[in-house]
Amino acid sequence: MSNEVDQDSQVSGPQLVPDPIRVLLLDDHAENLLLRATILRKYGYLTETAETVEEAEKLLDRIDIAVLDYHLGAGKFGTEVAAQLRDQRPQVPIIILSATLERRFGGVEDMHLLKGYSSIDDLVNALRSFEARRRGKPVVVDARDFFYSRINMAVGDDVVLEILDGSGTWQYVNETCARLLEHDREWFPGRNMFVEMPELADDWREILLTVAETRETYIDRTYRGLLNLPRKGEEWVWNVLAFPITLHNRETGVVLTARILERKTVL
Repeated sequence: MSNEVDQDSQVSGPQLVPDPIRVLLLDDHAENLLLRATILRKYGYLTETAETVEEAEKLLDRIDIAVLDYHLGAGKFGTEVAAQLRDQRPQVPIIILSATLERRFGGVEDMHLLKGYSSIDDLVNALRSFEARRRGKPVVVDARDFFYSRINMAVGDDVVLEILDGSGTWQYVNETCARLLEHDREWFPGRNMFVEMPELADDWREILLTVAETRETYIDRTYRGLLNLPRKGEEWVWNVLAFPITLHNRETGVVLTARILERKTVL
C-alpha cells in the first residue's frame, strides 16, 4: 500500500484499486462522515473527512473528487467549498448532497444527489463516472439525469413525465414517455417538442410558457391530444399536470406529467 495512505484511510474490505481516488467528504454530522467514509473505503476509495468549511479548505490540494453536504448549520454551506475548489482546481468534480431539489448549485459542473433518496449505489455510480475523466482536462458533468430522475421516482413509472424549458425544449423524459413516443430517452434532450410534434403547438406552447413565466400550476382533465398517438379503434383521455421547476441552469422550466384516465373505443 502506498506510503501516502494514512491510518484514517485504511480499507476494510476489498483491496484498493491501483492508484485509488481520494474523496473529500464534508458534513457537519460526524456520524454521517463515519458511515460514508466506511462504505466508500469498502468500494476502494480513500477518504478525507471534514466537519467544517475551514477543515475542508485545507484539504483541497489532496483530493480527486469532493462530496459536499449543502447545509452545514450556523449559516455555512458546502457551496462555499465548491466555489473555492472550482476556482483553485477546476479539474476536480464536485457532488453536492442536499435535502431538496430547489437549491441552486451553480450549474452543470456540480452533480446533485438528494439525501434520503440517493442511495449509496447512486453515490458510487457518480464517483465511478468521474474516474475516467479525472485526469487531463477540467471536468464538466451534466447531472441532469440524476437531478430529474428523482422527480420520476416521486411520481411513479406509470406516469408520462417530461421536463422542458419554457420554450418546449426537452431536458428529460422518463422511460414511459420514451416508449410512448417511440424513441430512446437519449433522443429527447435538446430537441424541441413543438418542432418534433408541431400538432401540439396550438394548445401547449402558450401553456408551457405561462407556467414557466408565472410559476403557476396547470391542470387539464380533458382530452386535448397531448402525446396522443392514434391507435386504430382507440381514443385516449388524459389527466395532465404542468408545474414549474428551477432547472439545472437556474432558469424556470416545466414538469409535464400525463396519465391515461380512459381509453375510448372508436367505432
